[in-house]
Amino acid sequence: MSIDLSKLLTERRNANSTNIDTLSTEEMLAVINREDQLVAHAITPYLPQIAQLVDAVAAAFQKGGRLIYSGAGTSGRLGILDASECPPTFGTRPEQVVGLIAGGHKAILSAVENSEDNVAQGAEDLKTLNFSANDVLVGIAASGRTPYVIGAMNYAKSVGALVATITCNPHGEMAQLADIAITPVVGPEVVTGSTRLKAGTAQKLVLNMITTGAMIRSGKVYSNLMVDVEATNAKLIERQVSIVMEATECDRETAVNALNACHRHCKTAIVMVLANLSADDATTLLADNNGYIRKALQQG
Repeated sequence: MSIDLSKLLTERRNANSTNIDTLSTEEMLAVINREDQLVAHAITPYLPQIAQLVDAVAAAFQKGGRLIYSGAGTSGRLGILDASECPPTFGTRPEQVVGLIAGGHKAILSAVENSEDNVAQGAEDLKTLNFSANDVLVGIAASGRTPYVIGAMNYAKSVGALVATITCNPHGEMAQLADIAITPVVGPEVVTGSTRLKAGTAQKLVLNMITTGAMIRSGKVYSNLMVDVEATNAKLIERQVSIVMEATECDRETAVNALNACHRHCKTAIVMVLANLSADDATTLLADNNGYIRKALQQG
């Protein structure tokens, strides 16, 4: 299979780094730093599309649907990273946000030859998850042409699901396939074709927005506090105490007592303190309001 890389924006040479191998280390890093500063600005024009996707993901969550990422190489690993951080940060079920990578689990740590070229496997991996129209698929690839991801996107469209993409080549096949195309143009990489650099950074920033935005819309953030954080280690146990104190302006003893009374569920502890309720009553009030603290407090 012949691939014309010259047509891909991410494969072009960067005029600002042509002599990077002759520079001092500090000068070299300054070039990289200047190029990195371009990434956030490249995303700004796509905030409307990202907002559309965030709202779609939040709506899918409300119906019991899932957010599934599909990618290869760096893109696949970034999807897995974003997905894996949702349960401890937002208290989600592990299956609510899932990252798929061409080549499977082995590819997380090392390259699996030719796996990204397997169109059929992209679809098969979704079938294994029982992917349905209730779910949302986000295909991730800097090039916008990865066969594995295209296979997943085509399958997702065939079952009636919303399909989005994050790519740095707006004219690629993935952008044409997607219902929502997020295509920040970050320019040529400092090292030609090394899309783990600016393209990877752009993808990570967009992924941060998607899950954080969807979780905020799902009531998992109160003010700017991650009130569904799970206490899985000593640091997070202490963070829960701090969150309850920040949200309610109570003292440490009150926060600790409330958390202990409700089996360390931050949201419940906050409602207990602010509404002066028992753990059981706060739990019921939250459940009646789909876990949204502000709505629960208004009703209480």
